[in-house]
Amino acid sequence: MSPSPLARLAREQPLRILLIQAGEPDTLTWSGLYQPLRLAAKIVGPDKLHVDVRSPDKFAADSARHWHLVLLVADEAQASLKPANSRKLIERCRAAPFWGGVGAGVLWLADAGVLNGVRTALPWALYADADSVADHAIFTPHLFEMDEHRLTCCGGGASADFALTLVEMIYGAAVQAQIKEALCIDRVRGKEERQRVALQARFGALQPKLTEAVTLMEANIEEPLSTDDIANLVGISRRQLERLFKQYLGSLPSRYYLELRLQRARQLLRDTHHSIVQVGLMCGFSSGSHFSTAFGALFGNTPREERQRKLSA
Repeated sequence: MSPSPLARLAREQPLRILLIQAGEPDTLTWSGLYQPLRLAAKIVGPDKLHVDVRSPDKFAADSARHWHLVLLVADEAQASLKPANSRKLIERCRAAPFWGGVGAGVLWLADAGVLNGVRTALPWALYADADSVADHAIFTPHLFEMDEHRLTCCGGGASADFALTLVEMIYGAAVQAQIKEALCIDRVRGKEERQRVALQARFGALQPKLTEAVTLMEANIEEPLSTDDIANLVGISRRQLERLFKQYLGSLPSRYYLELRLQRARQLLRDTHHSIVQVGLMCGFSSGSHFSTAFGALFGNTPREERQRKLSA
């Protein structure tokens, strides 16, 4: 197996890594990425590694500094809060030999069209937020992806796995082991592991078709698939699919799918400024009355009341 292109970064003296902190500093996405890299710099020494942090505004204005690896980092809650200077910011990111995003930063890069044809680990909860340009990226269900010089990570707890994998690829397993011990991390998950592990945790590897069906639903919120389409894509009959959902999830596929879309709609009503009509469309409801009725039946209040509750808070 040929070595990863990242391995050559070990020859840089010092290697300069920049993290663009576009989100909040107290999120798991940020701390999971920053803490392992900070410890790596402490272990290998400042003559081998510098880890710098910049705000989006400061980075966009700083054209004199050179970095070998640049990552745009934001928690998924900041998905709709793209920096005002995002175009210039992304252009500067791409000037580095290696670049990419973590969490909502991946969405901003994909929406800018710079991940077209690239295997991309977009946070599953942000699939519905990706615009038509982002559809040209190759979204995978994995924790992170390293496609040549483009790096993406879904964020959250996977940020630590991503950072520790970078450390091992550049500085070796011994440095990674010291960081794992310092952070009390027993195992580093590989990039091939899936973002959504809840069903796998409950059913192990015994029901891969069920897990695959739910993954398809989560990736197709705005334009829902039919039950027949899902069954065909998974490779089983509609009756087999319905039996799996009934046995393990206590619901029909159509009902489970509807509740996924409504849960997503409630998140958008709480966390974004999209209009109620826009939220309905983003979650696969072409009729406002259908959206309102279904929402009320599941949550006991209307989308308008949900939005008003957010504004009052």
